[in-house]
Amino acid sequence: MSNHLFDAIRAGIKPEAPFIETASGATWSYADMLQLSAKLAHALVKRGVEPGDRVAVQVEKSPEALMLYLACVRAGAIYLPLNTAYTLAELEYFIGDAEPRLVVCTPKAKDGLEPIAAAKGAVVETLDEKGGGSLMALAANEADDFDNIERGPDDLAAILYTSGTTGRSKGAMLSHDNLLSNAATLRDYWRFTSDDRLIHALPIFHTHGLFVASNVIMLSGASMYFLPKFDGDQALSLMPKATAMMGVPTFYVRLIQSPELTPERTASMRLFISGSAPLLAETHRQFEAMTGHRILERYGMTETNMNTSNPYDGERVAGTVGFPLPGVSLRVTDPESGKPVADGETGMIEVKGPNVFQGYWRMPEKTASEFRADGFFITGDLGMVDERGYVHIVGRGKDLVISGGYNIYPKEVETEIDQLPGVFESAVIGVAHPDFGEGVTAVVVRKPGATLEEKDVLAALQDRLARYKQPKRVIFVDDLPRNTMGKVQKNILRQTYADLYQPQGATTA
Repeated sequence: MSNHLFDAIRAGIKPEAPFIETASGATWSYADMLQLSAKLAHALVKRGVEPGDRVAVQVEKSPEALMLYLACVRAGAIYLPLNTAYTLAELEYFIGDAEPRLVVCTPKAKDGLEPIAAAKGAVVETLDEKGGGSLMALAANEADDFDNIERGPDDLAAILYTSGTTGRSKGAMLSHDNLLSNAATLRDYWRFTSDDRLIHALPIFHTHGLFVASNVIMLSGASMYFLPKFDGDQALSLMPKATAMMGVPTFYVRLIQSPELTPERTASMRLFISGSAPLLAETHRQFEAMTGHRILERYGMTETNMNTSNPYDGERVAGTVGFPLPGVSLRVTDPESGKPVADGETGMIEVKGPNVFQGYWRMPEKTASEFRADGFFITGDLGMVDERGYVHIVGRGKDLVISGGYNIYPKEVETEIDQLPGVFESAVIGVAHPDFGEGVTAVVVRKPGATLEEKDVLAALQDRLARYKQPKRVIFVDDLPRNTMGKVQKNILRQTYADLYQPQGATTA
């Protein structure tokens, strides 16, 4: 297999085979993909993009946006997808840190982004959700073939920014081999072939929708229903024609609320996969009771792609993330000493394998601190391996919140809240939420005499933070609980408000 991600994809596809069908019924063959990705690669080169340059992309999901990712790979550039919910204030940090040669955005965002890009020497082009925009105009008259720029296995294909628990987001550097090796492993482990038809309702600025879903499908020569977002009724309508779906727990929570979810409706489906956040065991059980299918849960992260998976054949155990994938080594260690702990004991999950990233962009000291001397990456996730070898994720070593499949680090939200008039201090926690996995929850102490209300805090954050980072609730207290060292005890806050989002009369016990 080639070291170049796109060369490997091209080697396994049939140009005439179907690739994408959109919600509007538009269809793309693999020949269409080859042609448009070539045209876009030429356009990138004409815009001054050279091998190793970053191309930052904040656009709506569309087939053309996926072709732009492939064009970057073909041109030897480093693809930098950005969440469509990021505000201009957030984008200023990413563009300043990554220093891209080119920024691609929606037409409506161009005026706001141009001065930010210009300050870093970047140019701006546009791409809209219908496949129009200035970038597409540039590509229109280009040749429909392109000689891929040669790349080695350790050359970067993408940088994905990941939320830490302190400080700003870090750029995880992912090489051609990181992406290709993981996609090949998942294709084989999950038995994907050219006969598969995936329901793709995930965003493509995130590792799940871009690398796990799209790369696996392309490497299999399979096809997908490419939906702008998840809609339960739409997904159910496609199931008789589809064979697989990849989703976050929220998808499955919504599906089990429909009486249309039946064994008959899911008869042609062979695989339902869940990831990006913990799937409640109860959701797992309800889905199986309604369909006869056991959801396959797996575990990965931005820095590593996928690390573990429940088996394709064999028991898929609710509440676990299965076994380490072929080629991936996983161990659980004492967080203080770094020494391995016995099976059944909780500790820090560490992983090693071809899937593990190259380090954090321009952060050599941070990179060095996250790896052991023998090459294992310290994930920051707490877990344990049971006597059967199944991996359980117990929690996070730090207070990262995962809501709707997105990582949110509390410090960023707290910093914005603490700047508001009338706020003395705040603590942001994740609280179990039936739809989002965890709901971002702010616990706030007012300054003496302040009359700040929940609606005031929520309104003030609307233009400062991406929507998924904004608290779902703001609770006011007189004091935050602290230990003897003065550190806020977020574990106590999580216990106190554990039932905040539960239906009336229900408990989390």
